[in-house]
Amino acid sequence: MTIEILMPALSPTMTEGTLAKWHKQEGDEIVAGDVIAEIETDKATMEVEAVDEGRLGKILVAEGTEGVAVNQPIAILLEEGEDESALEQAQSGAAKPSAEASAQEPQPEEPPAARSADGAGEAAAEKQGVTPPASQRPSAAPTAGAGGDRIFASPLARRMAEQAGLDLAQLKGSGPNGRIVKADIEAALAGGKAAAPAPTAEAAPAPTAPAAAGPGAKQLADLLGLKYRQEPLSNIRRTIARRLTEAKQQVPHFYLTVDCEVDALLQTRKQLNERTEGDVKISVNDFVIRAAALALKQIPAANVSYDESGVLYYEHADISVAVATPNGLITPIVKEAENKGLATIAREMKDLAARAREGKLKPEEYQGGTFSLSNLGMYGIKHFDAIINPPQGCILAVGAGEQRPVVRNGSLGIATVMSCTLSVDHRVVDGAIGAEYLTAFKKLIEDPISMLL
Repeated sequence: MTIEILMPALSPTMTEGTLAKWHKQEGDEIVAGDVIAEIETDKATMEVEAVDEGRLGKILVAEGTEGVAVNQPIAILLEEGEDESALEQAQSGAAKPSAEASAQEPQPEEPPAARSADGAGEAAAEKQGVTPPASQRPSAAPTAGAGGDRIFASPLARRMAEQAGLDLAQLKGSGPNGRIVKADIEAALAGGKAAAPAPTAEAAPAPTAPAAAGPGAKQLADLLGLKYRQEPLSNIRRTIARRLTEAKQQVPHFYLTVDCEVDALLQTRKQLNERTEGDVKISVNDFVIRAAALALKQIPAANVSYDESGVLYYEHADISVAVATPNGLITPIVKEAENKGLATIAREMKDLAARAREGKLKPEEYQGGTFSLSNLGMYGIKHFDAIINPPQGCILAVGAGEQRPVVRNGSLGIATVMSCTLSVDHRVVDGAIGAEYLTAFKKLIEDPISMLL
């Protein structure tokens, strides 16, 4: 009996990925444990090992295909004694039941929260021409047409139709089994179809028409005749865009800034690096990670996350550190940083940053931090406000250390000063707690010897 090789879920939040490379070709013999493909998720590229033995009979998804849904078949494995004739039976047998099931089984209406969370992923899938399997895609709830017939439409298509005032009963779907998808709505809008007003039981004020969305960047550039070069969105860039948009829309940010004098820290760093004799080089960022973690230990009320069921207070300071990569930002985690010395933190960050740039991090190495740190000081940035990385409650933005005039005991002097800004989720961290945290952090940074105790 043939075996379907499915798109694996390489992380708890993964819904789709890119099939970056096949290590096996059709006709190759495969044994359990063989690396058969490389899958690119939103954060990393990971190898996929075979769990069954046989011969690779058919590759269903080509290299470089984006938007491949989790649990979608990507290849067919032939067991011992099977030939190519089994492939036709396997492909036709798999397609027919799924088509009948999607046509006959009504799908329940999904909650609004699920629609908003899945809309971006579905838009990407429809753009790539990929329809996720029923177990993985948001439910396409039927609506009743004028004649009482059910209308199948994707959640994204339903939202677009509602916003544009389109009557789904007047549209013909181009998706599987006549399902109305995003492209059908866009085609209807381009053709100028009008909406059919919905009857109401009693008179009600006419709803205000939604404001027309402005042209996108590409459309505007084309209209103005601007010259540009366009590259497709990578999985990581698409995820960054979605998560940061959600963060700014849904998380009530406020910001607190403190200036830290770092002359003593720079001197201590120099002395430590002279003693290590090249074994490991401690950076200013390593001191910042250590101070951020120890300050969370002193002010545990800042090491929290918001959830509808209650506030989560974390036992350890798992520091997510922003690292720039060619594809976008990723945040590898220094776990239990409050229990690690500067040398250990320096070694871990060197390894994590190198593998982050190569796209070789494991999901558990960049998912699940409790507090984020973004340092742009090495780029000469004096001050900036960072966007919170949900579901975390805080992120610390660190600027460059620079010489500035300071006043001590009524006298003017010069000190190396570093501005640090804490972005705070006001749902779980109040201003006083944020201020207490920055006070503890500043004290540690300005007295680096205390971090060595």
